[in-house]
Amino acid sequence: MPAPDQTPVAVSIVVPVRNEADNIAPLIAEIAAALDGRWAYEIVYVNDGSTDATGERLSAIMAKRPNLRQLRHAASSGQSAAVRSGVRAARGAIVATLDGDGQNNPAFLPDLIAAVESGNGRVGLAAGQRVGRKDTGFKKLQSRIANTVRGIILRDGTRDTGCGLKAFPREVFLAMPYFDGLHRFLPALVRREGLAIAYVDVVDRPRHSGVSNYGFFDRLWIGIMDLCGVWWLIRRKKPTPVVTEVVAEVPGVTGVPGVTEVK
Repeated sequence: MPAPDQTPVAVSIVVPVRNEADNIAPLIAEIAAALDGRWAYEIVYVNDGSTDATGERLSAIMAKRPNLRQLRHAASSGQSAAVRSGVRAARGAIVATLDGDGQNNPAFLPDLIAAVESGNGRVGLAAGQRVGRKDTGFKKLQSRIANTVRGIILRDGTRDTGCGLKAFPREVFLAMPYFDGLHRFLPALVRREGLAIAYVDVVDRPRHSGVSNYGFFDRLWIGIMDLCGVWWLIRRKKPTPVVTEVVAEVPGVTGVPGVTEVK
């Protein structure tokens, strides 16, 4: 999917949103404040079938900010689908994500991005871990139960997979098997690939305005079938074979290498 601005970028910030019109401008300003002068970056908003003024607010800011892009789903497809659309369209080798409601503070993006960069290919995910959460007690309970069950079954070593603040190499994410709810299983799937995870404590805050647009079942009941499916994928993982191509020697032809192995 071509981008209108072809300036090379190192980092893509992907923000999935649905009906977050009043949160658009403040969050973009905070992202810019966190990243300007540090990386060549783009901001990719994925408008997941919004029915409010989200699209119009984004279009107005795009006229002033060339590194802002908007993708639109014709109908709401969910957070995982929105993140995947954004990553597929991203032009940066490193992708960072955050929720569009303002609860994720963009000030932590540099720490996440730097953790991936400093990993030199060994870190497949930098995951934000929320402290001081501002959600209601009921939502905290939902997340606590979901994270406990997931941790017991998958043993991914992550206490909080629901935080939207994450960073990862784009190619690592796109190599993952896609399914609804993928974004909540990234730690387990990254470990499946033999890659390390870096953890960054982030401070949660109240949303700027509006109400949650991804509901109860997205937060707690992550899907027994998905949980079982990821467990199956982990159990069925086999070592990746080392593949070489043997190039045959061509007799009597100079400049043609002999039998070699090309990895």
